[in-house]
Amino acid sequence: MKTKLFDLSGKVAIVTGGNGGIGLGMARGLADAGAAIAVVGRNEAKSVAAAAELERSGAKAISVVADVTDKAAVDAMAARVAGELGRIDILVNNAGISIRKPPHVLDLAEWNSVIQTNLTSAFLVSQAVYPAMKQAGGGKVINIGSMMSIFGASFASAYAASKGGIVQFTRACAVAWAPDNIQVNAVLPGWIDTDLTRGARAQIDGLHDKVLARTPAARWGVIDDFAGIAVFLSSPASDFTTGTAIPIDGGFSVMG
Repeated sequence: MKTKLFDLSGKVAIVTGGNGGIGLGMARGLADAGAAIAVVGRNEAKSVAAAAELERSGAKAISVVADVTDKAAVDAMAARVAGELGRIDILVNNAGISIRKPPHVLDLAEWNSVIQTNLTSAFLVSQAVYPAMKQAGGGKVINIGSMMSIFGASFASAYAASKGGIVQFTRACAVAWAPDNIQVNAVLPGWIDTDLTRGARAQIDGLHDKVLARTPAARWGVIDDFAGIAVFLSSPASDFTTGTAIPIDGGFSVMG
């Protein structure tokens, strides 16, 4: 029987931070391709609403409240998803925050908060789902990096460190888990219109115009721009793609 390259029917995906922004855009794409979705986040009302939206589109979806920086909470979340949905095939590590301060005024608590939310959570959740993926005979992990995985910015020392770490963590997992048929890749969003970047535009003078000037696509991205890459990296179409870091940025990272 011929493999349907982009069919996710019967697959189960966990999307951390899947209740809004890029995570919700990816969850929509995965649901449209046939996957059941576990929306994981700290905000229960937003997660319930996102799961309800996905169900209205015809998908199976549940919401799970969990602090992805807490190992016990993460382990309980993974056990619940496997119990309720029957398996775990796909993980999108999308939980993230940013504190916009130059390094000389960032305090240790703020540094730790960003690193734990953006980087340590990816480690904890990946580690928690690994046994289920191995048992299923394979899996797909998508880690969300950033343009700050590539570039530096005066206001993003902790954020950039966390997102640079995401790329190296992705590569390490890709090598470690290749024998288990688990592909691990990173997506590096450019400037996307989300709550997070609306805050950045309010704080950073001229950011909107600078982004448009440097982006060949001449627009900010939208969350639904991430549906296709989520499906590709979660489907049989990407079975020989692992350890990559793919910019989804309208050409921002290649503009001279």
